[in-house]
Amino acid sequence: MTQVSAPTKSTASITTSTKHSTREADNLAVASFILGLPGLLVGNIFLGPTAIVMAALALLRGTARQGRAWFGMILGLADLVVLATLVSLDQTISWSH
Repeated sequence: MTQVSAPTKSTASITTSTKHSTREADNLAVASFILGLPGLLVGNIFLGPTAIVMAALALLRGTARQGRAWFGMILGLADLVVLATLVSLDQTISWSH
């Protein structure tokens, strides 16, 4: 009798898959940082939460750029603090009077 086994992933495909997921995580970390910066000035209602989610995903996926992901998370949280401050001072989410 011939025994048939299921195909297994080769080491090369696992290594390529790992590099690809690490690169995606690194890109998420950079994107969270980039979106968090302008969120301090404009669009903080959208950019802040987006930066937070992207930073969290980058950290969960094991980014090599953990500092940048944490900084993106901090910037996203700062965006929300700026938004909360503006809303409490002006009683609106609009920048103009």
